[in-house]
Amino acid sequence: MDTLYPIETPEGVSLNLQLAGPVPRCGAWLIDVMIRMALYVPTGFLLSSTGKLGIGVFMIMLFLLEWFYPVVFELLWGATPGKRALGLKVVHTNGTPVRWQASMIRNLLRSADFLPLFYGFGVVAMLCNARFQRLGDLAAGTLVVHHQKNQSTLSLPEVAALQPPVALSLLQRQAILAFAERYTTLTTDRAAELAGYLTSWHPPSDIDPVNRVLGYAHWYAETSPNKANGKNS
Repeated sequence: MDTLYPIETPEGVSLNLQLAGPVPRCGAWLIDVMIRMALYVPTGFLLSSTGKLGIGVFMIMLFLLEWFYPVVFELLWGATPGKRALGLKVVHTNGTPVRWQASMIRNLLRSADFLPLFYGFGVVAMLCNARFQRLGDLAAGTLVVHHQKNQSTLSLPEVAALQPPVALSLLQRQAILAFAERYTTLTTDRAAELAGYLTSWHPPSDIDPVNRVLGYAHWYAETSPNKANGKNS
């Protein structure tokens, strides 16, 4: 139903990480390739004009950037500039920031993921496991997730509050609020699909399921704890 990966911290706090699939990761890879090409092309022309010494320096720079560009940025930011631009981050499977050993392993194995062409093995590996891990991620015990900054207040779309006809459980209320908060990031079809799941208990109604869920979210967000438990004050 969703791409959330639940983990529990040693303190007993449950967290949900949103896994990044092949499409956003491919976009991040393309951005990183363009950044490196922007360095390679002018530097290559400049150094090639200095003879064999310049070509040797360029080959060393090429090696360092190809193999250590992602490692350095993952250790500094948890993500390369391409991943950071798309709101992605590399973490361990327990949700902790990636360490240098894991970063080295996942990036050294990019050569295996690239086979036979254009990350063929890597894409197949991501599609064959529920956590979208390529071969390097499986060996290093890492995940690529969507990194969301903490928000101090709940942000919901502007719709009229709507009281649910029956009392809902805590998990149902949490799911409704989570859907409303993420609504603007979902496609129309995906929002309709999730709203259908969230209102499968609801009797037939003329109200669109998406608007119904958003209305319930506003009602729970705006009302007192007694109302949120399905009781009128």
